[in-house]
Amino acid sequence: MLLRQSSLRKGFEALLSPFVEWLIARRVHPNALTTVGTLILVGASVAFGTGWVRLGGTLLLVSGVFDMLDGRVARAGGAETKFGAFYDSTLDRIGDAFLYGGISLYFVSGAVPAWLVAPGIVVGLVALAASLIVSYARARAEGLGLECKVGIAQRAERVLLLGVPSLFFGAGAQSILLFSIVFLLALTSTVTVVQRIRHVYKITRRTARNTQVRHAPPALAEFTGKGRGSDRFN
Repeated sequence: MLLRQSSLRKGFEALLSPFVEWLIARRVHPNALTTVGTLILVGASVAFGTGWVRLGGTLLLVSGVFDMLDGRVARAGGAETKFGAFYDSTLDRIGDAFLYGGISLYFVSGAVPAWLVAPGIVVGLVALAASLIVSYARARAEGLGLECKVGIAQRAERVLLLGVPSLFFGAGAQSILLFSIVFLLALTSTVTVVQRIRHVYKITRRTARNTQVRHAPPALAEFTGKGRGSDRFN
């Protein structure tokens, strides 16, 4: 479920190309796009929190467009900087905190049946925590020089999964639909955390094994079939 590798994402990016060129021609800074996108996401959280679920879904999807634009403008316009990457990642986390906070507030406000209030808060907190850890796991792995883009629920998938149903169907009867979506987000984000931990474990274990073989004594290297004398065992 890697949207970034799908034909859908490629097609959407092709649609955005004229806007990217237009923004670059007018020297719009990527950090400005990041800021505007985050403000829109904060607006989405307010909309969710106050019961305007369809508006919240709309604003969430619009913020997702800005999230795609800022990176593309930075790359195509030669404006990539370390601060820009840090700023983008940090504001994404701030936006997530507001978004799930707004949804949890909506659940508390009596939008769901009384028996779903506590579970609603729990799934909202789990979805928030898992989404933050998903991003942290990738950042930490990349800080160690490791690639870590695996997982069934990356940011783009989470935005679409919450934004599209909210836009077209609202919260659903007694807000059961919105609760179910947040529950699914909490579940898939948690699975993604596990996938990334497992992925990094495999990489580091394989690297450690190769390092041990390279630094093994000649006799041991020959025994393992990795040394110069390995042909005698074939």
